Amino acid sequence: MLEGFVPFPPEYAARYRAQGYWQDHTLAQEFAGVFQRFASRTALVDGERRYSYADLDRLSTNLALNLLELGLRPLDRVVPTLPNVAEFVILYFALQKIGAIPIAALVTHRFAEINQFVQLAQARCCVYPQRSGDFEFGPMIERVQAGHPGLQLRLVLGTPGPGEHSLVELIERQARLPASALAELDFAATDPCIFQLSGGTTGIPKLIPRTHNDYAYNSKVASDVAGVDAESVLLLVLPIAHNLPLACPGIQGFLFQGGTVVLHANTRPEQMLALVQKHRITHIKVVPALLIRLINDAAITQFDLSSVRQIQSGGQRMQPEVRLRTRQLFRNAFVQENFGMSEGLLMFVRAGDPDEVQLETCGRPVCADDEVRLIDDEGAEVPEGEVGELACRGPYTLRGYYGVPEYNARQFTADGFYRSGDLMRRHASGNYVVEGRKKDLINRGGEKISAEEVENLILMHPSVQNVACVPMPDAAMGEKMCACVIPRPGAALTLTDLVGFLQTKEIARFKLPERLELLADFPVSTFGKVSKKALVEMVAARLAA
Repeated sequence: MLEGFVPFPPEYAARYRAQGYWQDHTLAQEFAGVFQRFASRTALVDGERRYSYADLDRLSTNLALNLLELGLRPLDRVVPTLPNVAEFVILYFALQKIGAIPIAALVTHRFAEINQFVQLAQARCCVYPQRSGDFEFGPMIERVQAGHPGLQLRLVLGTPGPGEHSLVELIERQARLPASALAELDFAATDPCIFQLSGGTTGIPKLIPRTHNDYAYNSKVASDVAGVDAESVLLLVLPIAHNLPLACPGIQGFLFQGGTVVLHANTRPEQMLALVQKHRITHIKVVPALLIRLINDAAITQFDLSSVRQIQSGGQRMQPEVRLRTRQLFRNAFVQENFGMSEGLLMFVRAGDPDEVQLETCGRPVCADDEVRLIDDEGAEVPEGEVGELACRGPYTLRGYYGVPEYNARQFTADGFYRSGDLMRRHASGNYVVEGRKKDLINRGGEKISAEEVENLILMHPSVQNVACVPMPDAAMGEKMCACVIPRPGAALTLTDLVGFLQTKEIARFKLPERLELLADFPVSTFGKVSKKALVEMVAARLAA
């Protein structure tokens, strides 16, 4: 077993097996049957490139064997930072075939994040594009490798430089090892198959181990609730490694059912709409910020959208008027709100829910053995209908973050319920309503930003005496970040100065503040702490004015 991984307790594992949730197959074993059963069907479309299930199986096996020859082994950790391209999917299944563990990094992550992931996971391999926009990855990964000698392999999607291997060549070059070498590898369905990333409030994201057993079930049950079948065609524009697009039901869920996934590497509405028409898309995954852009684009009336059966929205709460406008434009589509966490628990609204329930709630758990409590600060359940912190336990919800026992002691109850930090109340229908969060996070279009992480960096600025980063309302993104700063006496600071300073810290662009408020002092709570609630109200009032 991987050191630092918290397994499910034996009595719960036995229950989940008895109920049929866990099949004790690795993802490689699960998909071996899938690839064979749907061999001739189209699995993946990336631009003009089309891959059948048999193609995906053959290419991922070949890549797995070449990675094995390079020295990658079961339970080795790998950091892929790739955009929405077919090579990511081929790599993902290749890693599953050798039992290596990908870390769900994003192409928008930069040195600060990648360096953290490599350090936290003791990763042996990084996979990255040659360029993303005007950013060149190679020099940055070299710096990460210089600080972490255990990072031995660098695979690049593009022209390889010194010390790099070409990902495309590894996919295409005929492997020298026999396919039987994969069958000799030793890893289990109870091992982690991926590390998803938390939106942690501490400035250092936590690694979320998802096992082969729980992640396969996660995708199967999500595909069932989302109405996925062999004729389903998914348009995937959200970042490919995120939990929702990868597994809820995502790539895994659609492939389990024999469906097709159409990849696209940007969220420009007109391009998305053209793909809907061209490929007769049945399912679209969005966050509300993206959906708002889509339904307000002038081009939306120029395309045939009649094929769309479902629009699945997650990441943040959708306003009822957005849902109603979407129904008018996508006349055959069910707009399915969901609440999900990379840690596990999924809640979906159902097509049979009354209209007011669909408009007001984020759904209910997808599994009968998802256990949900709404608790107060002392851990006691709140009365029915009142707001409490969501705590959960179940067959696909983690039992501990990787390698942080002290943090786990605070985030999990003594009987194994995960304290999510999300505030909810139970609706009379049995569905749930999101009411906010206890965690100090800013939710920018579905990307969770740790306020503390950015605050710690801003405090390094020579003009800053103190800082508090808070969410501010935004019609498109839901929330954006405002930095409330007390400057040092006599110092001057502008938003341009601050953003320029933070860019030198090499963090992802979505973490940069988009408003600056200079204050003489901060409001404080009755306990003498900075009142972020008061700051949020102040910023919102100034925006409204």
